[in-house]
Amino acid sequence: MQKPLKTICFGEILWDKFPDGKALGGAPLNVALRLLSLGADSSIISRLGTDELATETREQLESYDIAQQLVQTDDALKTGIVDVELDASGSASYTIKKPVAWDEIALTETNKKEVAGSDLFIFGSLACRSKTSRETLFALLDEAQKAVFDVNLRAPHYELEQVLELIKMADIVKMNDDELEQICAFLDFDMNSLRDGLIFLNEYTNAQTLCVTRGGEGALLLHNDNFYESQGYAAKVVDTVGAGDSFLAGLLYILYTENNPQYALEFGCALGALVAGKKGANARIENDEIKQKISQNKG
Repeated sequence: MQKPLKTICFGEILWDKFPDGKALGGAPLNVALRLLSLGADSSIISRLGTDELATETREQLESYDIAQQLVQTDDALKTGIVDVELDASGSASYTIKKPVAWDEIALTETNKKEVAGSDLFIFGSLACRSKTSRETLFALLDEAQKAVFDVNLRAPHYELEQVLELIKMADIVKMNDDELEQICAFLDFDMNSLRDGLIFLNEYTNAQTLCVTRGGEGALLLHNDNFYESQGYAAKVVDTVGAGDSFLAGLLYILYTENNPQYALEFGCALGALVAGKKGANARIENDEIKQKISQNKG
């Protein structure tokens, strides 16, 4: 029997505070939970406080049945919180509190060993806003078999010089169209199309896989020097929180279990659309729903 895909995500676990309540999230956790739901052996390296939110977080993580042995405890800092505002179309903007527990993720022999033994090590840029978590991430990247960078820029919590350094250390890079344009402009490249941007960035980084998302209009994938494209899937948007995270989880899972880049892209786009059509980042979605969404588009 084939072993499940082993993935480890690194970075923030936090609570998204909406006008009408709160939901557990953070891009790395959203990716980890979605990979787990798809069938991967998935875990996360992060850090929580000792406050009530930390207790609530651990209880909810237990309900998701995700391993917590790599989730550290901080006695001084609180569990992460983000204030989320949604516009009329459901698009989210974020105010991310600082400093919080996930700013102080410590390097341990255990997390080095776990990353070295995983198929995919997935990280974003937000955890690099603090010295401790940034140094831990760079040390873990030295251990990774295959590094996946979900660019996920959140102003003002990033520096583009650092983002480029991380891109050069990654085997797989995923970003949205605005982020690709911003990175190309920073490198003084006049991008005429998303394809141009990906080709330029591929030459700049030598990454095996580059992917750019276009919201509801699908995504473009450059994988092993070949282009793949999806036009996306219709969704009646409730909120976009976590849609890109689920897209990434779906793309990676199919790409590295079925080795089918076009289907991986369609699967990720369909999954992202389904998440955008439900409340919260981690709504339950069955594989049959994703397959049905794909077949409806093809019909």
